[in-house]
Amino acid sequence: MNKIGIQLYSVRDHLTTEEDARATFKKLRELGYTEAQTAGCYGMDYGVFGKLANDAGIEIVGTHDPFESMVNDIEICIENHKKLGTTNMGIGGFGWGVSESAVVEQFIADANKVAKRLKEEGMKFTYHNHSQEFIKLDNGKTMMEMFMDGFDDNVSFVLDTYWVQNAGGDVCTWIEKLAGKIDILHLKDMAVKYDENNAVVSYITEVGNGNIDFKKAIETAEKCGVKYFCVEQDNCPFEFEPSLKASSDYLHTLCGF
Repeated sequence: MNKIGIQLYSVRDHLTTEEDARATFKKLRELGYTEAQTAGCYGMDYGVFGKLANDAGIEIVGTHDPFESMVNDIEICIENHKKLGTTNMGIGGFGWGVSESAVVEQFIADANKVAKRLKEEGMKFTYHNHSQEFIKLDNGKTMMEMFMDGFDDNVSFVLDTYWVQNAGGDVCTWIEKLAGKIDILHLKDMAVKYDENNAVVSYITEVGNGNIDFKKAIETAEKCGVKYFCVEQDNCPFEFEPSLKASSDYLHTLCGF
Protein backbone atom coordinates (compact mmCIF):
# COMPACT_ATOMS: atom_id res chain seq x y z
CA MET A 1 0.00 0.00 0.00
CA ASN A 2 1.55 3.28 -1.12
CA LYS A 3 -1.55 5.43 -1.62
CA ILE A 4 -4.37 6.41 0.72
CA GLY A 5 -7.90 7.03 -0.49
CA ILE A 6 -10.93 8.58 1.14
CA GLN A 7 -14.62 7.69 0.96
CA LEU A 8 -16.14 11.11 0.35
CA TYR A 9 -19.15 10.38 2.56
CA SER A 10 -16.74 11.36 5.35
CA VAL A 11 -16.82 14.98 4.11
CA ARG A 12 -20.32 15.04 2.63
CA ASP A 13 -21.20 18.39 4.23
CA HIS A 14 -18.34 20.07 2.36
CA LEU A 15 -19.17 18.98 -1.20
CA THR A 16 -22.53 20.61 -1.83
CA THR A 17 -21.28 23.36 -4.18
CA GLU A 18 -18.49 23.49 -6.75
CA GLU A 19 -16.67 26.10 -4.67
CA ASP A 20 -16.86 23.98 -1.51
CA ALA A 21 -15.90 20.81 -3.38
CA ARG A 22 -12.86 22.48 -4.94
CA ALA A 23 -11.65 23.66 -1.52
CA THR A 24 -12.38 20.27 0.08
CA PHE A 25 -10.49 18.29 -2.55
CA LYS A 26 -7.54 20.64 -2.18
CA LYS A 27 -7.55 20.13 1.60
CA LEU A 28 -7.85 16.35 1.27
CA ARG A 29 -4.86 16.27 -1.05
CA GLU A 30 -2.87 18.34 1.45
CA LEU A 31 -3.81 15.80 4.14
CA GLY A 32 -2.25 13.01 2.07
CA TYR A 33 -5.24 11.53 0.23
CA THR A 34 -4.66 10.85 -3.47
CA GLU A 35 -7.66 8.63 -4.29
CA ALA A 36 -11.36 8.89 -3.53
CA GLN A 37 -14.60 6.95 -3.71
CA THR A 38 -17.73 9.01 -4.21
CA ALA A 39 -21.03 8.84 -2.35
CA GLY A 40 -22.99 10.65 -5.04
CA CYS A 41 -21.98 13.89 -6.74
CA TYR A 42 -24.26 16.18 -4.73
CA GLY A 43 -26.28 17.41 -7.69
CA MET A 44 -23.23 18.23 -9.79
CA ASP A 45 -22.54 16.83 -13.23
CA TYR A 46 -20.36 13.74 -12.86
CA GLY A 47 -17.79 15.17 -15.26
CA VAL A 48 -17.58 18.42 -13.31
CA PHE A 49 -17.24 16.58 -10.01
CA GLY A 50 -14.54 14.29 -11.39
CA LYS A 51 -12.59 17.22 -12.82
CA LEU A 52 -12.66 19.05 -9.49
CA ALA A 53 -11.11 15.98 -7.87
CA ASN A 54 -8.57 15.43 -10.65
CA ASP A 55 -7.52 19.09 -10.63
CA ALA A 56 -6.62 18.68 -6.96
CA GLY A 57 -4.56 15.55 -7.69
CA ILE A 58 -7.18 13.04 -6.53
CA GLU A 59 -8.25 10.06 -8.66
CA ILE A 60 -11.82 8.75 -8.41
CA VAL A 61 -11.53 4.97 -7.95
CA GLY A 62 -15.14 3.99 -7.25
CA THR A 63 -18.64 5.11 -6.38
CA HIS A 64 -21.62 4.54 -4.14
CA ASP A 65 -24.68 5.29 -6.26
CA PRO A 66 -28.37 4.28 -6.04
CA PHE A 67 -28.96 0.67 -7.09
CA GLU A 68 -32.37 1.58 -8.49
CA SER A 69 -30.68 3.87 -11.02
CA MET A 70 -28.39 1.06 -12.12
CA VAL A 71 -31.30 -1.34 -12.61
CA ASN A 72 -33.54 1.15 -14.44
CA ASP A 73 -31.07 3.50 -16.17
CA ILE A 74 -27.85 1.55 -16.61
CA GLU A 75 -26.81 3.38 -19.80
CA ILE A 76 -26.97 6.76 -18.05
CA CYS A 77 -25.02 5.32 -15.11
CA ILE A 78 -22.33 4.01 -17.45
CA GLU A 79 -22.05 7.41 -19.14
CA ASN A 80 -21.78 9.15 -15.76
CA HIS A 81 -19.04 6.82 -14.55
CA LYS A 82 -17.07 7.34 -17.73
CA LYS A 83 -17.26 11.06 -17.01
CA LEU A 84 -15.91 10.42 -13.52
CA GLY A 85 -13.13 8.28 -14.93
CA THR A 86 -13.76 5.19 -12.81
CA THR A 87 -14.52 1.60 -13.76
CA ASN A 88 -15.97 0.65 -10.34
CA MET A 89 -19.71 1.31 -10.11
CA GLY A 90 -21.01 0.45 -6.68
CA ILE A 91 -23.68 0.71 -4.05
CA GLY A 92 -23.35 1.44 -0.35
CA GLY A 93 -25.36 -1.54 0.89
CA PHE A 94 -28.55 -3.55 0.79
CA GLY A 95 -30.90 -5.49 3.02
CA TRP A 96 -31.59 -3.44 6.12
CA GLY A 97 -34.47 -5.26 7.81
CA VAL A 98 -34.44 -8.15 5.32
CA SER A 99 -34.82 -11.67 6.70
CA GLU A 100 -36.19 -13.50 3.65
CA SER A 101 -33.65 -15.29 1.45
CA ALA A 102 -35.94 -14.88 -1.59
CA VAL A 103 -35.46 -11.09 -1.41
CA VAL A 104 -31.70 -11.57 -1.40
CA GLU A 105 -31.89 -13.98 -4.32
CA GLN A 106 -33.72 -11.36 -6.37
CA PHE A 107 -31.13 -8.74 -5.44
CA ILE A 108 -28.31 -11.07 -6.52
CA ALA A 109 -30.04 -11.67 -9.85
CA ASP A 110 -30.45 -7.91 -10.40
CA ALA A 111 -26.83 -7.23 -9.38
CA ASN A 112 -25.55 -9.89 -11.77
CA LYS A 113 -27.58 -8.36 -14.60
CA VAL A 114 -25.98 -4.96 -13.90
CA ALA A 115 -22.54 -6.57 -13.65
CA LYS A 116 -22.98 -8.34 -16.99
CA ARG A 117 -23.72 -5.06 -18.78
CA LEU A 118 -20.82 -3.33 -17.02
CA LYS A 119 -18.42 -6.07 -18.09
CA GLU A 120 -19.11 -5.14 -21.71
CA GLU A 121 -17.75 -1.67 -20.88
CA GLY A 122 -14.72 -2.89 -18.93
CA MET A 123 -16.37 -1.92 -15.64
CA LYS A 124 -17.30 -3.77 -12.44
CA PHE A 125 -20.22 -3.68 -10.05
CA THR A 126 -19.04 -3.27 -6.43
CA TYR A 127 -20.85 -4.05 -3.19
CA HIS A 128 -20.13 -2.40 0.18
CA ASN A 129 -21.13 -4.27 3.32
CA HIS A 130 -22.48 -3.17 6.66
CA SER A 131 -23.31 -5.54 9.52
CA GLN A 132 -26.74 -6.80 8.44
CA GLU A 133 -25.10 -9.02 5.83
CA PHE A 134 -23.91 -11.26 8.68
CA ILE A 135 -27.41 -11.98 10.09
CA LYS A 136 -28.70 -15.49 9.38
CA LEU A 137 -31.75 -15.53 7.12
CA ASP A 138 -34.69 -17.91 6.87
CA ASN A 139 -32.55 -20.38 4.90
CA GLY A 140 -29.88 -20.56 7.61
CA LYS A 141 -27.36 -18.61 5.53
CA THR A 142 -26.14 -15.04 5.89
CA MET A 143 -26.38 -12.55 3.06
CA MET A 144 -22.59 -12.58 2.78
CA GLU A 145 -22.64 -16.33 2.27
CA MET A 146 -25.34 -15.97 -0.37
CA PHE A 147 -23.37 -13.20 -2.07
CA MET A 148 -20.23 -15.33 -2.16
CA ASP A 149 -22.16 -18.20 -3.74
CA GLY A 150 -24.36 -16.14 -6.04
CA PHE A 151 -22.50 -13.09 -7.31
CA ASP A 152 -20.94 -13.40 -10.75
CA ASP A 153 -17.21 -12.88 -11.30
CA ASN A 154 -17.76 -9.27 -12.37
CA VAL A 155 -19.03 -8.31 -8.92
CA SER A 156 -16.40 -7.25 -6.41
CA PHE A 157 -16.64 -6.31 -2.76
CA VAL A 158 -15.86 -3.08 -0.95
CA LEU A 159 -15.13 -4.72 2.37
CA ASP A 160 -15.60 -2.45 5.38
CA THR A 161 -13.33 -3.30 8.31
CA TYR A 162 -15.53 -1.66 10.94
CA TRP A 163 -18.76 -3.37 9.93
CA VAL A 164 -17.10 -6.78 9.70
CA GLN A 165 -15.76 -6.46 13.24
CA ASN A 166 -18.98 -4.88 14.48
CA ALA A 167 -20.86 -7.96 13.26
CA GLY A 168 -18.49 -10.26 15.16
CA GLY A 169 -16.37 -11.26 12.17
CA ASP A 170 -12.60 -11.33 11.89
CA VAL A 171 -11.35 -8.75 9.39
CA CYS A 172 -8.39 -10.75 8.07
CA THR A 173 -10.41 -13.95 7.80
CA TRP A 174 -12.97 -12.20 5.62
CA ILE A 175 -10.30 -10.59 3.46
CA GLU A 176 -8.89 -14.06 2.87
CA LYS A 177 -12.34 -15.53 2.17
CA LEU A 178 -12.87 -12.89 -0.50
CA ALA A 179 -9.33 -13.03 -1.93
CA GLY A 180 -9.31 -11.75 -5.48
CA LYS A 181 -12.83 -10.34 -5.09
CA ILE A 182 -12.06 -7.12 -3.18
CA ASP A 183 -11.06 -4.09 -5.23
CA ILE A 184 -11.55 -1.52 -2.45
CA LEU A 185 -10.99 -1.96 1.29
CA HIS A 186 -12.61 0.55 3.63
CA LEU A 187 -10.26 1.42 6.47
CA LYS A 188 -12.60 2.25 9.32
CA ASP A 189 -11.61 1.75 12.95
CA MET A 190 -13.79 0.55 15.80
CA ALA A 191 -13.49 1.52 19.46
CA VAL A 192 -15.73 0.96 22.47
CA LYS A 193 -16.94 3.25 25.23
CA TYR A 194 -19.52 3.48 27.99
CA ASP A 195 -22.81 5.13 27.08
CA GLU A 196 -24.99 7.14 29.48
CA ASN A 197 -26.27 3.88 31.01
CA ASN A 198 -22.75 2.46 31.49
CA ALA A 199 -23.36 -0.08 28.73
CA VAL A 200 -20.42 -0.77 26.43
CA VAL A 201 -21.11 0.40 22.87
CA SER A 202 -18.97 0.47 19.74
CA TYR A 203 -18.31 3.55 17.65
CA ILE A 204 -16.42 4.63 14.54
CA THR A 205 -13.18 6.46 15.20
CA GLU A 206 -10.01 7.62 13.47
CA VAL A 207 -7.85 4.87 11.97
CA GLY A 208 -5.32 3.87 14.63
CA ASN A 209 -7.49 5.09 17.49
CA GLY A 210 -9.49 1.88 17.89
CA ASN A 211 -9.00 -1.85 18.23
CA ILE A 212 -8.58 -3.10 14.66
CA ASP A 213 -5.12 -4.42 13.74
CA PHE A 214 -4.58 -2.45 10.53
CA LYS A 215 -1.00 -3.57 10.03
CA LYS A 216 -2.18 -7.16 9.76
CA ALA A 217 -5.28 -6.21 7.78
CA ILE A 218 -3.33 -4.24 5.17
CA GLU A 219 -0.66 -6.94 4.84
CA THR A 220 -3.41 -9.54 4.34
CA ALA A 221 -5.23 -7.32 1.85
CA GLU A 222 -2.10 -6.78 -0.24
CA LYS A 223 -1.52 -10.54 -0.42
CA CYS A 224 -5.16 -11.02 -1.47
CA GLY A 225 -5.10 -8.54 -4.35
CA VAL A 226 -6.85 -5.49 -2.90
CA LYS A 227 -6.20 -2.50 -5.17
CA TYR A 228 -7.44 0.53 -3.25
CA PHE A 229 -7.52 1.50 0.43
CA CYS A 230 -10.05 4.17 1.42
CA VAL A 231 -10.46 5.71 4.85
CA GLU A 232 -14.07 6.23 5.83
CA GLN A 233 -15.28 7.97 8.96
CA ASP A 234 -19.06 8.13 8.83
CA ASN A 235 -19.34 10.46 11.83
CA CYS A 236 -16.41 12.72 10.97
CA PRO A 237 -16.67 16.08 12.77
CA PHE A 238 -17.81 19.05 10.67
CA GLU A 239 -14.29 20.45 11.01
CA PHE A 240 -12.86 17.31 9.46
CA GLU A 241 -9.17 18.19 9.10
CA PRO A 242 -7.89 16.97 12.52
CA SER A 243 -9.67 13.60 12.27
CA LEU A 244 -8.72 12.85 8.69
CA LYS A 245 -5.16 14.06 9.29
CA ALA A 246 -4.87 11.65 12.24
CA SER A 247 -5.94 8.71 10.05
CA SER A 248 -3.66 9.75 7.20
CA ASP A 249 -0.65 10.30 9.46
CA TYR A 250 -1.18 6.93 11.16
CA LEU A 251 -1.38 5.07 7.85
CA HIS A 252 1.62 6.86 6.34
CA THR A 253 3.67 5.93 9.41
CA LEU A 254 2.32 2.37 9.52
CA CYS A 255 3.07 1.73 5.85
CA GLY A 256 6.32 3.71 5.69
CA PHE A 257 5.60 6.22 2.94
